[in-house]
Parts: sequence; structure tokens; C-alpha cells
Amino acid sequence: MTLAETAQTADHEAQRASLRERKKLATRRLLRRTALDLVAERGFANVTVEDIAEAADVSPRTFFNYFPTKEAALFDSDASRWAEMRERIIHDSPGEPALDVLRAVMVSGAEAVVDDLRDLGGDPADWLRRMKVARADPQLRASHAARMTMIERTVTEALAERLGTDPERDPYPGLLCAVATGTFRASLSYWASSGGSIPLARLIDLSFQALADGLPERCELRQVTGNVADRKDDL
Repeated sequence: MTLAETAQTADHEAQRASLRERKKLATRRLLRRTALDLVAERGFANVTVEDIAEAADVSPRTFFNYFPTKEAALFDSDASRWAEMRERIIHDSPGEPALDVLRAVMVSGAEAVVDDLRDLGGDPADWLRRMKVARADPQLRASHAARMTMIERTVTEALAERLGTDPERDPYPGLLCAVATGTFRASLSYWASSGGSIPLARLIDLSFQALADGLPERCELRQVTGNVADRKDDL
């Protein structure tokens, strides 16, 4: 085989691999959209994996190739993302305050969340509202609570490692984690309820700036969201 033929074969194989990846990604998105639509229509308890697979025109076996449970299809928990977040918290910007590093990590996380929701098609804020409705289901609360506990433990342990401390003896990593994750959730909730009128990453960045400034009432976050009236003192 000549060098030209070898290069052509390699290029063809790369194209085939790329096509397979695109098809896999499309199937994953279809399954998530279908799961969210069916749960919104029927309620979580009344939707089975078989229902999702049938509506998406795939087999249940195909569903399990992408998601271990129907809960995972709703919330798309990606373990690799949390592992990457942990590494960034520990290693990014050595010598910088942990809060500044968390701010950067959370802003990046917001961009990833919006990208994931946008990939589903349609309005990202609307998909997030559907997920919030699904999480209100009694059968999903425990699953969601366990997921949040896992995330918070990951962040706390990463902060403790960065700071060279023990979270069992030092309350600071846990406190910082609670503040950061609470800020993220509050920003996410506002973003969804406002229809995504302000980019989520900007909301989170401004929220962390407000934290760094001591949460003043007339912070830029409230000015941007229109929640600070432009009052003049009566003389």
C-alpha cells in the first residue's frame, strides 16, 4: 500500500469514527429529550425505561448503553465532569484564594450546563424548568439529594486538599463549598425563572463578586437584574 493510499484509508476511518460519535451523541440527546417530555406529561412514576425507548424508537438495551437508570437520563450526571472539577479546584491558579478559583470553576460549569441544555434543542431555560419540575417528584427527591451530597462532598474534599487541611476538623472547606454551591443553585434558579434573560455565567460571576464584596445591597448583580430601585433621598 502506498503512502497516499494509507493516508486515504486513515482519513476514511477517521470520518467513520466521527460519524459514529455524532450518531451516538444524537441518540443520547434524543433519549434525554424523550425522557423529559414523557415525565412532564405523565409524571416520573408513570414512565418506564421501556416507554422512553419505545418513544425514541430504540430498544431498552440501547437505552442502557447510554444511561444506567431513567433518573440519569433526566439529569445526565457525568462523573467525568465532577472529576475534572475536583482537579481544577485542587490545582488551578496556585497561590490564588480558593474563592477565586471556585468562582472560575463555577462560571465554567455554568457554560457547560447551558451548552448541555442547548444541545437538547429549543429553549435551554425551558429544559431546565422541566428538570426542576421532575425533581419535585417524591420518588426523585432522594435521588437528587444523594447526587447533591456527592457533589458537595467532592467540592469540600477538593478544597480541603488545596488548603492542606482536614474537613473533619476544619469547617472552612465545608463552609466555602456550601456558599459556592448555594450561589450556583440560586443563580440557576433565577436564570430559569427569568427565561434566561441574562447569561447564566454572568449571573454566577456577578454573584461571586457580590460575595467577595460582602453582599452589599446595592451590588452590581441586583442592578443588572433590575432589582435595585434608583431612589433619591427625600430632602
